Amino acid sequence: MGWDDRIDDWDAALELSAQLEGSDWVTLDRAARETGVSRAALRSWYRSGNLPSRLTEGPHGPQRLVPLASVAARAEQSPRLRKSAERKLDVEAQLELLRRRVDALEQRLLR
Repeated sequence: MGWDDRIDDWDAALELSAQLEGSDWVTLDRAARETGVSRAALRSWYRSGNLPSRLTEGPHGPQRLVPLASVAARAEQSPRLRKSAERKLDVEAQLELLRRRVDALEQRLLR
Protein backbone atom coordinates (compact mmCIF):
# COMPACT_ATOMS: atom_id res chain seq x y z
CA MET A 1 0.00 0.00 0.00
CA GLY A 2 1.48 3.31 -1.07
CA TRP A 3 1.36 6.69 0.58
CA ASP A 4 -1.40 7.92 -1.72
CA ASP A 5 -3.58 4.94 -0.77
CA ARG A 6 -2.97 5.55 2.93
CA ILE A 7 -3.81 9.23 2.59
CA ASP A 8 -7.01 8.33 0.70
CA ASP A 9 -7.97 5.88 3.47
CA TRP A 10 -7.27 8.52 6.10
CA ASP A 11 -9.35 11.11 4.22
CA ALA A 12 -12.24 8.63 3.94
CA ALA A 13 -12.04 7.89 7.68
CA LEU A 14 -12.03 11.60 8.53
CA GLU A 15 -14.97 12.27 6.22
CA LEU A 16 -16.97 9.40 7.72
CA SER A 17 -16.14 10.61 11.23
CA ALA A 18 -17.27 14.13 10.35
CA GLN A 19 -20.54 12.78 8.92
CA LEU A 20 -21.25 10.68 12.00
CA GLU A 21 -20.23 13.23 14.63
CA GLY A 22 -23.35 14.28 16.47
CA SER A 23 -25.36 11.83 14.40
CA ASP A 24 -27.52 9.05 15.74
CA TRP A 25 -26.29 6.74 12.96
CA VAL A 26 -23.45 4.50 14.16
CA THR A 27 -21.55 1.47 12.90
CA LEU A 28 -22.69 -2.02 13.83
CA ASP A 29 -19.64 -2.41 16.08
CA ARG A 30 -20.46 0.71 18.06
CA ALA A 31 -24.17 -0.19 18.30
CA ALA A 32 -23.28 -3.65 19.58
CA ARG A 33 -20.75 -2.27 22.06
CA GLU A 34 -23.07 0.41 23.47
CA THR A 35 -26.29 -1.63 23.66
CA GLY A 36 -25.08 -5.18 24.28
CA VAL A 37 -26.87 -6.48 21.19
CA SER A 38 -24.85 -8.92 19.11
CA ARG A 39 -23.87 -8.01 15.56
CA ALA A 40 -25.74 -11.10 14.37
CA ALA A 41 -28.95 -9.81 15.98
CA LEU A 42 -28.41 -6.37 14.44
CA ARG A 43 -27.99 -7.94 11.00
CA SER A 44 -31.12 -10.01 11.50
CA TRP A 45 -33.09 -6.95 12.57
CA TYR A 46 -32.13 -4.79 9.59
CA ARG A 47 -32.50 -7.64 7.09
CA SER A 48 -36.03 -8.35 8.34
CA GLY A 49 -36.95 -4.65 8.16
CA ASN A 50 -37.23 -4.21 11.94
CA LEU A 51 -34.33 -1.75 12.04
CA PRO A 52 -33.48 0.98 9.53
CA SER A 53 -29.97 0.88 8.11
CA ARG A 54 -27.87 2.37 5.38
CA LEU A 55 -24.56 1.75 3.70
CA THR A 56 -21.86 4.41 3.58
CA GLU A 57 -18.33 4.37 2.34
CA GLY A 58 -15.95 3.70 5.21
CA PRO A 59 -12.16 3.63 5.47
CA HIS A 60 -12.08 -0.04 4.40
CA GLY A 61 -15.04 -0.14 2.03
CA PRO A 62 -18.80 -0.02 2.54
CA GLN A 63 -19.99 0.20 6.15
CA ARG A 64 -23.46 -0.53 7.52
CA LEU A 65 -24.89 2.14 9.83
CA VAL A 66 -27.91 1.91 12.12
CA PRO A 67 -29.60 4.53 14.33
CA LEU A 68 -28.43 3.98 17.90
CA ALA A 69 -31.73 5.13 19.43
CA SER A 70 -33.64 2.57 17.36
CA VAL A 71 -31.26 -0.21 18.41
CA ALA A 72 -31.66 0.74 22.07
CA ALA A 73 -35.45 0.86 21.76
CA ARG A 74 -35.56 -2.52 20.00
CA ALA A 75 -33.21 -4.03 22.59
CA GLU A 76 -35.46 -2.72 25.38
CA GLN A 77 -38.34 -4.75 23.90
CA SER A 78 -36.34 -7.99 23.97
CA PRO A 79 -36.89 -9.90 27.24
CA ARG A 80 -33.66 -11.87 26.76
CA LEU A 81 -31.56 -8.74 26.25
CA ARG A 82 -33.26 -7.03 29.18
CA LYS A 83 -32.49 -9.99 31.45
CA SER A 84 -28.88 -10.01 30.29
CA ALA A 85 -28.54 -6.31 31.10
CA GLU A 86 -30.15 -6.86 34.51
CA ARG A 87 -27.69 -9.68 35.26
CA LYS A 88 -24.80 -7.39 34.38
CA LEU A 89 -26.18 -4.76 36.73
CA ASP A 90 -26.58 -7.37 39.43
CA VAL A 91 -22.97 -8.44 39.01
CA GLU A 92 -21.82 -4.82 39.14
CA ALA A 93 -23.87 -4.25 42.32
CA GLN A 94 -22.34 -7.35 43.90
CA LEU A 95 -18.87 -6.17 42.96
CA GLU A 96 -19.52 -2.79 44.55
CA LEU A 97 -20.67 -4.47 47.77
CA LEU A 98 -17.52 -6.60 47.83
CA ARG A 99 -15.37 -3.51 47.30
CA ARG A 100 -17.02 -1.81 50.26
CA ARG A 101 -16.45 -4.87 52.45
CA VAL A 102 -12.79 -5.04 51.47
CA ASP A 103 -12.41 -1.32 52.21
CA ALA A 104 -14.01 -1.80 55.63
CA LEU A 105 -11.71 -4.75 56.39
CA GLU A 106 -8.65 -2.75 55.35
CA GLN A 107 -9.73 0.08 57.67
CA ARG A 108 -10.15 -2.37 60.56
CA LEU A 109 -6.70 -3.84 59.92
CA LEU A 110 -5.11 -0.39 59.92
CA ARG A 111 -6.45 0.40 63.43
